[in-house]
Amino acid sequence: MKEKAYRSIIKTISWRTIGTLDTVVISYLITGNFKMAASIGSIELFSKMILYYFHERGWNKISLGRHKPSKNDYVI
Repeated sequence: MKEKAYRSIIKTISWRTIGTLDTVVISYLITGNFKMAASIGSIELFSKMILYYFHERGWNKISLGRHKPSKNDYVI
């Protein structure tokens, strides 16, 4: 059972939104400068989104921990 690429893209965007907000808040607490915090968050947003997407697609090719449904599985 494989996930489609668009699912990985949606998961990437939702996770990076949360992660970037976290980075901006932490950066602001450390620097005390919102402009600097937003700059750090902006750079981090794109670099980690790209890394996560390829990480997710790589894991999609690995069967570790996946269960392949059999014909006897009960489905509602």
